Amino acid sequence: MYRHADVTERVIAAFYQVYNTLGFGFVENVYQNALEIELAARGLAAEPQAKLKVYYAGQVVGEY
Repeated sequence: MYRHADVTERVIAAFYQVYNTLGFGFVENVYQNALEIELAARGLAAEPQAKLKVYYAGQVVGEY
């Protein structure tokens, strides 16, 4: 069993709920907003567009 399998399953289920409801063809922002709503409804908090530091050889080389 994976370390965060329970949370992973809940996130994937939220994704499928959004996708099955909206279908395809929208811009990314629409899916992001819908997923935030669905995650909150499932008791999961999310930080949209969180910045991540990118490391190379132990040094920060940028942010994504």
